Amino acid sequence: MPWTPAASDRFYRLLVRTVLFLRWLFGIRLLVTGQDNLPDGSAGNRTARTVSPGSGAVVAITHFGYLDFAAAELVFWAHNRGQLRFLIHQGAADHWLAGPFISAAGQVVVGYGSRTAAYDAAVARLRAGEYLAVMPEAGVSRSFKVRECKTGAVRMAAEAGVPLIPVSVWGAHRILTRGNGLPLHRIRRAPVRVHIGEPVQLAVGIDPEKEAARLRTTLQAGIDAAIASFPVAARPGDWWMPADLGGGAISETERQRLDAADLAKDRRRTSRPTV
Repeated sequence: MPWTPAASDRFYRLLVRTVLFLRWLFGIRLLVTGQDNLPDGSAGNRTARTVSPGSGAVVAITHFGYLDFAAAELVFWAHNRGQLRFLIHQGAADHWLAGPFISAAGQVVVGYGSRTAAYDAAVARLRAGEYLAVMPEAGVSRSFKVRECKTGAVRMAAEAGVPLIPVSVWGAHRILTRGNGLPLHRIRRAPVRVHIGEPVQLAVGIDPEKEAARLRTTLQAGIDAAIASFPVAARPGDWWMPADLGGGAISETERQRLDAADLAKDRRRTSRPTV
């Protein structure tokens, strides 16, 4: 079991400033649209956003690479010093190195078995005024099209009575994603597009599957808008572009086949008897 320090806003701010330094060091360009859809408030000279009941939100972020979450956090930090609390799987929290960072940053850990406790904790934080970040695709999309969304984000937003804010991130996957390394020539002055969609207020009693499908459509629309204004022109067959736009990424059909294979592998691994 890794060391689990208590949550600390000071430590969270240190992490954000570290990311800001790395962004400056490599000249990464964060290009944001839809800022009018961000929650009320401004950064001013505050060190952290004031959390109060009624000011929470669920932030649903696309997941094409391993840095999408950081791009979203920087947008909220610049806006009103917002600190995103992420839903993190227990496997990551158990890692000897990542675990202490996850604990100190105050993230919500989803356990291996029943997820009820994590769900209840997330709803309680939302009602208290926190921003809770969710990647509703529950895994990296290798086709670079938005995958089918799980219902957790819409259910939590409805139960807590807070807005659901869709955030589409495009370009961060060119820096680091599944199956691709971290070449320095792609990091230097790399552009990352972030589109903030219109907040959605969901009522208790919604159809979760229907709203999750609607969220997927909204997130994909944000991705389409980001691609249309992306400052790097893609060449035919470029690995980081979707197949239906002439890129070299796998097709949606192949992505679904690989996702199904991954799911079957995970089920076999978790069903093995232990001694």
